[in-house]
Amino acid sequence: MLFLTLARKTYIRNLQFRASHLIQNLASAIFGFIYISIWTGIGESRSLGEYGLAGMISYVAFNQCCLWVSGFPTNGLGMEASVRSGQIAMDLMRPVHLFYHLMSKEWGQIAYQFVYKFIPIYALYLWVLPLQGPASVSAAAATLLALAIAGYIAICLQYLIGAAALWTTESTWLVYVNYAFSMLLSGFLIPIEWLPGPLAWISAYSFYPYLHYVPTRIYLGMSTVDLVAGGLLWCAALTLLCLLATRLMRHRVEVQGG
Repeated sequence: MLFLTLARKTYIRNLQFRASHLIQNLASAIFGFIYISIWTGIGESRSLGEYGLAGMISYVAFNQCCLWVSGFPTNGLGMEASVRSGQIAMDLMRPVHLFYHLMSKEWGQIAYQFVYKFIPIYALYLWVLPLQGPASVSAAAATLLALAIAGYIAICLQYLIGAAALWTTESTWLVYVNYAFSMLLSGFLIPIEWLPGPLAWISAYSFYPYLHYVPTRIYLGMSTVDLVAGGLLWCAALTLLCLLATRLMRHRVEVQGG
């Protein structure tokens, strides 16, 4: 199956960098400990709502792990470099659809990051912190489903950002804009119900909560699997946008250096 072949090749390619990625894991874990320390200080004088101090520790720790599923996909799925080199013309000519091709490869990247980054960091936090976890197997399965939706939404966003390179030849700024909005509106730094009114409203009607807030709420048992329904709708909408973007790209191809 082409999907599995492409994903597997990307996964295997990353295996040669396992040692260097341990440094990234250490840095990511340290950042998580910093965020946890901040919330611990805040929790000494505040109740932290329905989460409580223990809940916020688990909330922050799990969100830090989720970054490696939905927070750090390949920038633009590598399309900006393809546009600059002219390789995008060949990519669009392949018998396999460009979105399917790049999406399959990115799932291999996400699978690698889940195994070698998400799981080790989560295991470390589980060892040194009083983490809460899914109350049942069904809750754990619902969390994995929510994480899969988060990963797919992240892939679609990066595909659209990469497609923009055909019109701008420089789409890196969109990566940073998307990352900034994600940190603010996804519930990564603070639960979205604690955001100021306008920001909470924007977040609630966007796809960003499905990157962090929804998986973490399900993980903590504060929300049910029904919450992923909105994520599935966003997946469908973003897929249509990606297919439309690909169609427009075929009429727009402009080779920049070859």
